[in-house]
Amino acid sequence: MMNPAWENALEGCLGYLATEKSHAVNTQLINRLALESFAKWMEKEGGARLPGELTADDLRSFLKTQRTGRKLAPASMKTIVVALRHLIGYLRREGLLERDLLPALDLPKLDQFLPDTLSEEEVDKLLAVELRETPLGLRDRALLEVLYASGLRAGEIVSLRLENYLHEEKLLRVIGKGNRERLVPVGEKAVTAIDRWLARGRPELVKPRTGGELFLAEHGRRLTTARVWQIVQELARLAGMEKKIWPHLLRHSFATHLLSHGADLRAIQEMLGHASLATTQVYTHVDQARLKQVHRQFHPRA
Repeated sequence: MMNPAWENALEGCLGYLATEKSHAVNTQLINRLALESFAKWMEKEGGARLPGELTADDLRSFLKTQRTGRKLAPASMKTIVVALRHLIGYLRREGLLERDLLPALDLPKLDQFLPDTLSEEEVDKLLAVELRETPLGLRDRALLEVLYASGLRAGEIVSLRLENYLHEEKLLRVIGKGNRERLVPVGEKAVTAIDRWLARGRPELVKPRTGGELFLAEHGRRLTTARVWQIVQELARLAGMEKKIWPHLLRHSFATHLLSHGADLRAIQEMLGHASLATTQVYTHVDQARLKQVHRQFHPRA
């Protein structure tokens, strides 16, 4: 049983993040697990000090046990540090903690991560896969076209509803992370694929308990993200591609290809639904790496 003071502090902090900061469900769960682990450690190793009695040494000692005892990677350590920074900020705002302990919670430096992408030729090969004119074939064609044409996450595409497809404007209204809404353009080929699915495919899968989701599973319910992964991998095999393909790879390719053709980085940020431009800037590194590879491959003095 957690000390009531810690329980109140954690629930207050998590409630604030959920309502005021619109944290996604998965983010809420990650923060909860990190903060509950810290509260339990404080009750056992921290001299049973209450939230208002926290010290910088408490934070450093806890992080040391996580880093050395559990041998957590920098990325995992960063999620814990972020959660603790949220807690300290909440305690300070509520007047429960006098000391500013944020200087003790520096974020660990992460290695630069460059996402994998498909070349434009590989995308063309994938999109050229032959599919039967069945309800599921029409659905899979539309799904594949939208993933590349609009750069949606798998979770976003399964959440799309019929009213989110703005046919005349050729736009999708997408609810992304943190319940942030954005409008994303849809290319002509994707629009054609969606229209054919809606006219000739989706009506065949509708059941009495079918909801308003744009894409349906075989049983008439909404697709799961796991099923979207399976569909993309099945289509890649049909296309004769040896490379492992997954939905987020198409999202990375969408952004990289836009950038390489001269798209503005802030426009790409908006279409991807990134809260920070820094997240989108990783694609500038991907594009530079691609250009270097092309140079090495084709320049006579490379």
